[in-house]
Amino acid sequence: MNALRNRVQLIGHLGGKIEIKTLDSGKKVGRVSIATNETYKNKNGEKVTETTWHNLVLWDKEAEIVDKYTDKGSEVGIEGRLTNRDYTDKDGVKRYITEVVVSEVLLLGKKGD
Repeated sequence: MNALRNRVQLIGHLGGKIEIKTLDSGKKVGRVSIATNETYKNKNGEKVTETTWHNLVLWDKEAEIVDKYTDKGSEVGIEGRLTNRDYTDKDGVKRYITEVVVSEVLLLGKKGD
């Protein structure tokens, strides 16, 4: 049952090309967003699609795979865990962000699909 705690699985399309930085330690960290869609019928029977954007953080091998084999719009499946962090922006306002730290990536389409 412990494996079910804080586990996220998403399938969606990348919002852009991954941005990778190399840290002083030599580790690579990549950031990219993914869009997931949910479709339902409203009370009038009309089809409605809602898009939700998720921020992804990928480390080392996963970041390199996404960089090499995907582009904006590529469909991917990911598994990871949710994390929350805060930071102070340039105007001194404290901001909060929720991210998915990715542990596995599944490439579902061709590059740029």
